[in-house]
Amino acid sequence: MQLGISDLSIIPVRALPSEKAEMVTQILFGEKYEILEEIEKWTRIKLLFDGYTGWIDSKMVFALDADLKEDTKNYMVSETFNIVNRTDVWGNKLLVPGSNLPFFNKETSEFKISNHSYILSENNPNSHDDKPLRDRLIDYAFKYYNSPYLWGGRTPYGIDCSGLSQIVYKLININLPRDASKQVEIGDSLLFVEEAMPGDLAFFGDKEGAITHVGMIWKHHKIIHASGKVRIDNIDQEGIYNEEMKRYTHKLRTIKRILK
Repeated sequence: MQLGISDLSIIPVRALPSEKAEMVTQILFGEKYEILEEIEKWTRIKLLFDGYTGWIDSKMVFALDADLKEDTKNYMVSETFNIVNRTDVWGNKLLVPGSNLPFFNKETSEFKISNHSYILSENNPNSHDDKPLRDRLIDYAFKYYNSPYLWGGRTPYGIDCSGLSQIVYKLININLPRDASKQVEIGDSLLFVEEAMPGDLAFFGDKEGAITHVGMIWKHHKIIHASGKVRIDNIDQEGIYNEEMKRYTHKLRTIKRILK
């Protein structure tokens, strides 16, 4: 199995091998993928994190040596802005929350991708580990508040509804599938909104019952979700009520508890 890793801040993953094709997700810095197929200018990949497949520009591929040892500590950056510099060349990169730092050294702030060495400026990865998990989930979700909605996005510069829930849970080391229709299959179902706790996921559907949207419960009858932008709205047993529009925008199907 040939593996690759993102040494770029963000790599768009497309449904088809074309710049005009729909972006279905993004690979963040330090995330690994399996190389499935290579054609002229394009490479089909499968993300190891969530199993998502798609096409990336072959110029963005960074192949890993087959005998490279595995990093087991799983350091990630969680701040909105994170600057890293490669130690052997000029220039820096801006990393978004959820980016991985392979073989991170907490004493020197250095880490490595293959034979390339980097150093993280100022921010301390995994710096919120002392907080309760539900508090951390909400803190992380609010880092995306007012971020614009972007289909396939996973960053503060553009994110979709399932990208928000996936990244926020990734930051507490819980892996969720990429799409809301798959995320709904995880966790324990709750019968009533009143049972929900901060960090529980609420799922919404269309008239046929298909899951089309997901958001995170913030507090009593409040939800944070990506719809136009990452926003806070009211939620009750019927669904999401948008005060600005004075109407329900999403019909509630179920609430799932991931954290026990």
